[in-house]
Amino acid sequence: MTPPGATPPGAPGAVMAGAVPRPGRRYDPDRKNRIIDVTVDVIADHGVAGTTHRRIAAAADVPLGSLTYHFDGLEDLLAQAFRRHAERMSRSYEAAFDGVSTRDQLIDAVTDLIHGDADADPRDWAVAYELYLAALRDPGLRSVTESWMRTSRGVLERFVDPTTARGIDALIEGLVMHQTLATTPGATRAETREIVARQLGATA
Repeated sequence: MTPPGATPPGAPGAVMAGAVPRPGRRYDPDRKNRIIDVTVDVIADHGVAGTTHRRIAAAADVPLGSLTYHFDGLEDLLAQAFRRHAERMSRSYEAAFDGVSTRDQLIDAVTDLIHGDADADPRDWAVAYELYLAALRDPGLRSVTESWMRTSRGVLERFVDPTTARGIDALIEGLVMHQTLATTPGATRAETREIVARQLGATA
């Protein structure tokens, strides 16, 4: 006989004796953003060629199904990760010129960018170069690289003319690449500052 107030066996809501309650669905409202951020890290560690659904899911601590739920395949996820990274790098790039009002300050800011003093590290640049390589093979990613370069030149155009801005932006990326790939010590900060100063028509 069922005690008063108890749910009869077999009735809706009844729990069988010894049964383990099913865990509730994990509340994770920021999952999609976390997956995108983690994908940037996976690209930095393994490159695009080594970035897989399984590696991303393991790093983000989510089931594989979350990736197919939130993204239209790996290419879509990579594109969103590259876009996120480019936006962050653009913000760091712009912040590097906060407070710049003189030519000497501009030279110092550009030099700091090249030598990694402006909140960018080798992992950031590794992802950037992976983006460039991927964009060579996937024209759809060129909108990301073009937007990034346009933003960088726009920052520099606050201080110099558009032609000079284009040259300085290319100089920054070229010298950073040389430092990143070099197996021997590259230019010192003083030497880099002199190079930048010459490009800006000033003496170091």
